[in-house]
Amino acid sequence: MASSPPDPVCRSQSKKPMGRIVDWFRQALLKKPKNVPTASESYSSGDSQLASQDSAQPPPSLSSVRSSSLPPTHVDTSSSGRWSKDYDVCVCHSEEDLAAAQELVSYLEGSSAQLRCFLQLRDAAPGGAIVSELCQALSSSHCRVLLITPGFLCDPWCRYQMLQALTQAPGAEGCTIPLLSGLTRDAYPAELRFMYYVDCRGPDQGFHQVKEAVMRYLQTLS
Repeated sequence: MASSPPDPVCRSQSKKPMGRIVDWFRQALLKKPKNVPTASESYSSGDSQLASQDSAQPPPSLSSVRSSSLPPTHVDTSSSGRWSKDYDVCVCHSEEDLAAAQELVSYLEGSSAQLRCFLQLRDAAPGGAIVSELCQALSSSHCRVLLITPGFLCDPWCRYQMLQALTQAPGAEGCTIPLLSGLTRDAYPAELRFMYYVDCRGPDQGFHQVKEAVMRYLQTLS
């Protein structure tokens, strides 16, 4: 018995599922897949973003880096206090007492206070007039140490300095410091009888007392 040809409606229905599958594969192949970054790509892209952000911000300037280490604004103290004059001490002495004066200056300058001393034969301007240099030394120093010895009393320039010191600051207690050496109390100059003196016969030739007297006076200036 001959079989009848298949129904065309059934044939078309049986082909539909297969056609749908083929169409789905075709669409899947035609569509461009999205790139999914790998872990290494994600890390490198993150670094590039950070680098771009860092490059967008300018580096700190050198002045801003140094500003934290800069000292505070300098305060001009040249017109007041200790630094208003060139020297802390002017040592007045006779020529024959130069060695003793140098020893005193070495002690004062070498102490922890680092006092600034004027020593005539060392610091006077060559070619300057003696009177001008002596007056300038006194006026540019806060304190005056008079190294009073027999040679001091016989030297007219030393007596001149002594009188100038008393004239420039007659009421400033402590700025003129007599240092008596090789003389008795009776030989102490009458012009200085109103003030105490330091005796060189004391410990360390009285240098420590002189330094302390200078420091006390300098403290009154601050």
